[in-house]
Amino acid sequence: MSEPQRTAPLSVVLGGLGAIRSAIFPAIAIAFSGIGGGGRLWIALGVGLASAVIGFAFSYVGWRRTTYTIGAADIRVESGIFSRSARSVPYERIQDVSLEAKPIPRLLGLVAVKFETGAGGGDDLALEYLTAAQGEELRQVVRERRDEEAVAVAASGSEAAPIAPVEGEGEVLYALTPARLVTFGLFEFSLAVFAVLGGALQYLDNVSSIDVWDADLWWGWLKETGSTAASLGPYAQAAGALAGLFGLVVIGFATGVVRTVIRDWGFTLTRSARGFRRQRGLLTRTDVVMPAHRVQALVIGTGVLRYRFGWHGLSFVSLAQDAKDESHIVAPFARMEEIAPIASAAGFRLPGDATPWHRASPRQRTDSLVLGAGLFVLAAIPVALFAPPGVFLIPLGIAVFVAGASLYAWEFRRHAIDDSQIYASHGFLSPTRTIATRLKLHSVEIAQSPLARWRGYATLHLGLAGGTMAMRGVPLAEARAIRAAVLETISATDYSRLDSPAGAAT
Repeated sequence: MSEPQRTAPLSVVLGGLGAIRSAIFPAIAIAFSGIGGGGRLWIALGVGLASAVIGFAFSYVGWRRTTYTIGAADIRVESGIFSRSARSVPYERIQDVSLEAKPIPRLLGLVAVKFETGAGGGDDLALEYLTAAQGEELRQVVRERRDEEAVAVAASGSEAAPIAPVEGEGEVLYALTPARLVTFGLFEFSLAVFAVLGGALQYLDNVSSIDVWDADLWWGWLKETGSTAASLGPYAQAAGALAGLFGLVVIGFATGVVRTVIRDWGFTLTRSARGFRRQRGLLTRTDVVMPAHRVQALVIGTGVLRYRFGWHGLSFVSLAQDAKDESHIVAPFARMEEIAPIASAAGFRLPGDATPWHRASPRQRTDSLVLGAGLFVLAAIPVALFAPPGVFLIPLGIAVFVAGASLYAWEFRRHAIDDSQIYASHGFLSPTRTIATRLKLHSVEIAQSPLARWRGYATLHLGLAGGTMAMRGVPLAEARAIRAAVLETISATDYSRLDSPAGAAT
């Protein structure tokens, strides 16, 4: 076992800067409030300085009290100023090791090393912060120790295949060029900037005499604006409305492009002997490695407009999760011909002409239509009795729309199973397709509501590590046949070897 080591000394600076950042808004609020009278600026400055001193002091003590130890079978992290905690994670339990460099740490050459155990969320282990070289070295050490553990476990039962060495940077499977990144951003239309402005309004009343929550203030402004608009001619009013709408569209597209560029700048997916490596980010740079044998399933999704132009996104479902508890995005904006080689490198086949697709039960389609449209048909009755003439046509029109949508959606709800894989597809505006290998499914469940039991169909829930997979509206006999086939594969699978590189290679 190696000696306990500390994180990078510059971590102290980041902790102090975090304390200063937290004190900025309180200091501004004091500076522009009536607290302290004429000396409120000095009070604000004092609050900022005190926060900085306390922040740096706690950051330094926390850094001194945090150590990590690279053991023979696990990595151990000890931390805590007053209450001490020590956490050990065996190498065999570590699914992924990722490096993340946010803007300020990145300027200082520091990265956060995250050990993803598959437990999810705050149960994962992280070291903040190491130098970029230390982070890469630690990731390599953990990766090698983990593979050694996996080979030892596999070799205890039978002879294991050797671990292949790292082959340079690997083959580039997918990369987002700047031009495609901008195109991708145009499809990510967003008005999130207005949410940011709304949040900023919360602090406006602290730094000015304007009360943003005064309804009379806004009502007066609207009346004044309305009277000004009324004084203009109809053509000027129409031109103003069009200009406002155009401005809204421009802001939405610009926001989408900016968010996409910040998140996915330099997006690159490479494949080496050890797995997939994804790098992305303009301000916060992330570097994630996903072992190929840890990929449980593929999810191919798209958007309402992207689908019409032939653009899709590919994600890996694995034991570890990506940002916001989602699957790992490995090709966010690609054509199907670009997705196919990535899927093949992960050990999957995309469905083709020979895939035996089956649609959901026609009875399930009828039930969805009746239940969805029937509510609006029933609502039309009291509307016809008590509302003005003709108003009842509105719920009836909605009922017709819901019925048409149910019929159209049924055409896209399909499932299939072959000798090695299982497929599920749903969604008619933006279809989503999930592909899993039968030998990596953990369980299969047939669920039926009272109506489904009466009508003879079911929902098939498939146990998938790191994600979910379901087939809805499957005829009961067909659901039982799929369950039998999956259980036969599960019973014949040696899971002690499945998750090891040696087992994946055999």
